[in-house]
Amino acid sequence: MSQRIISDRCTAMKGSITEILTVSELNEKIRDLLEARFDLLWVEGEVSNLRRPSSGHIYFTLKDEKSQIRAVIFRFLPGSRPFRNNRLPFFDLEEGMQITCRARLAVYAPRGEYQLILDSLEPRGTGALQKAYEQLKARLQAEGLFDASRKKPIPYLPRRIGVITSPTGAVIRDILNITARRFPSVSLVIAPVRVQGPEAPREIVQAIQDLHSLEEVDVLILARGGGSLEDLSAFNDESVARAIASSSLPVISAVGHETDFTIADFAADVRAPTPSTAAELAVPNRNDLTAWLAGTRSRLYTLLIRSMTQRREQLVRCRERLKDPQRVITGLRLALDDHRERGRLIIQQRLSAEKQNILLQRLRLQQAGPLRRIRDTRLNVEDMEKRLISSCRLNLDRARKSWTVSATRVDSLSPLAVLERGYSIARTLPGGRIIRDVAMLKIGDSLELRVRKGRLEAEVTRIIPE
Repeated sequence: MSQRIISDRCTAMKGSITEILTVSELNEKIRDLLEARFDLLWVEGEVSNLRRPSSGHIYFTLKDEKSQIRAVIFRFLPGSRPFRNNRLPFFDLEEGMQITCRARLAVYAPRGEYQLILDSLEPRGTGALQKAYEQLKARLQAEGLFDASRKKPIPYLPRRIGVITSPTGAVIRDILNITARRFPSVSLVIAPVRVQGPEAPREIVQAIQDLHSLEEVDVLILARGGGSLEDLSAFNDESVARAIASSSLPVISAVGHETDFTIADFAADVRAPTPSTAAELAVPNRNDLTAWLAGTRSRLYTLLIRSMTQRREQLVRCRERLKDPQRVITGLRLALDDHRERGRLIIQQRLSAEKQNILLQRLRLQQAGPLRRIRDTRLNVEDMEKRLISSCRLNLDRARKSWTVSATRVDSLSPLAVLERGYSIARTLPGGRIIRDVAMLKIGDSLELRVRKGRLEAEVTRIIPE
C-alpha cells in the first residue's frame, strides 16, 4: 500500500515537472483566457483614485463595498474627458461618482495585472445626472451661450412655424389645437423627432438644420412633455444647446412642465413653461387682433373727422381775414411804381458816380502811364551815364598819378638804380648767392660782378677783412 502511494507521488511529480510554465507564459495564458471569456461587459461602481497624467489618459479604480478593479480611459477613445454618451450631456468624471461603463477586460502581462479599458460610460442616479447638468450649464454660461444679448425677438405674426417634437402624444395635438384656435391661417411645419433615447439629440439637431432650409419659416418651437431628469436628457445635450444658440431663427423652448428647466431652455430665445404656452407665444389671437384692428380703425375714423372739422373751421377763418383782391392789387401797383421811380433815381446817381470815378482813374492812369515813366527813366539813365563817365575819368586820373608815384618809388628802391650810381653786385660761382660778407669766400673762389652794363667774372686773390 505504501509502495503504491509512493509510486503515485513520483508519477505525479514527473508529470508536473513536464508542465512547468514561466511567469510570462502563465500571464499570457491568463490574458488569453480572460480576454476571450470577457469581451465586452457592463460594470458599475464608484470612482476612486482618479488620476489625469499629462498624456491625456485617465486612470482610476472602480470599486464597490467588497472589491475593486483598475480602469483606464484612453484619450483617443470615446469617453475621454469631457465625457459624452448617446443619452447624456458632457460631464466631468469626479472622485466618488457612481458610474456604469462599457468596457473590455485586458491583462497587462508584464506585471500580471488586469484592468478595464472603457469605451463609454454614464453617471448613475439622479444626483449624478444633476451633477452633469450643472457642469454643462456652468460651462456654457461661462462661454456666453445664455447671454441676453444673443436672444432674438419672436415675430409678432409669423408666416410659418416649425415645430420640433414627437409626432405622437399630447404635445403636438395641443400645439395644433391652440394655433388653429388662435390663428388658423398660420401654417405649421412639423419635424418629427424622438424626444427620448440615445438617438434623440442627433435627430433634434438635424431637424433644426432642416427647418432652416425651408422658406417662410419665421420661428421654431422645440417641445416635449414632462418627465424625469433622465427622460429630459436629450434636451440637456450640448450639441442641442449649441444648435439652438447658432440658429438664425428664433427658438421657443417648451420642454417638460412649468417647473422643469433644461439646457435647451437657457439656450433658446424664449422659454415657455409648457408647449401650450409656446403655441400662444408664437401666434397672436386672431380675435384679439381683429378687435384691435377694429378699435384702431374706429379711432382713425374719429381722428379723421376731427381733423376735417378743424381744417374746415380754419378755412372759414382764413376766408374772413382775406381782403378784397382788387384792393390788394391796387396797393401793390402803387408800391411797384414807387419802387420803380426810386430804382431809376438810384441807378442815375450810381451811373453819375461811376462816370466821375472813371475820369479820375483816367487822369491817374495818364500820370502814372508807362510813356511818362519811360521818359523819366531815360532822363535818369542819361544823368547817371554822365556822372559815371565823369567818375571813371576822375578815378582813372587818380590811379595814373598813384601809379606814377609808385613806379618812382620802386625805381628808387631797385638794385638797377644802385648800379646806375656806380655800384656793382657780387655773386658766388656757382650758386649765384649775393656776397654780403668776406667770410663767405676763400682764396681762389670764382665770383660774378654785375655792373650797370654787363657782367664780369673774377677770382679772389686776397681777402681783406675789416
